[in-house]
Amino acid sequence: MTKLYITHCTGIKDDRYQETNEKVTPDTLYVGKKIQRFINACKKRDVKWAIFSDLYGVWLPDEKHKWYEKHPNLVTDLEFEQLVNWSKEKLKNYEVYLYGNYKSHYSHPLYRKLVDGLRKEGVKIKLINKFDQIE
Repeated sequence: MTKLYITHCTGIKDDRYQETNEKVTPDTLYVGKKIQRFINACKKRDVKWAIFSDLYGVWLPDEKHKWYEKHPNLVTDLEFEQLVNWSKEKLKNYEVYLYGNYKSHYSHPLYRKLVDGLRKEGVKIKLINKFDQIE
């Protein structure tokens, strides 16, 4: 089974795409230093990666979407169910490694809830928090 490294999105986006309807890949949209470090670490190691988006669910690097603004506090219960279902479907053929400190107070509760929801649906997720765990 192929390994997939995933981390949560960030509100720091390239605002040039806000005014356009141009669809872009996640590595183009998300410009925050932390998420770019994750993406670059994955690219350097030539591993599959994805971003968990509060709107799109699991966003693979070859997919293009429009700029959006969706704060995790605004995800409704119905939207959360959809995110779990969409993510479960996309993750079914992967060995999933979730990068980030999800037990930290810095991690939004939505992402901890997502991990729990996916695990209840049978998705096996291993948590990692260091770049040297990406292999």
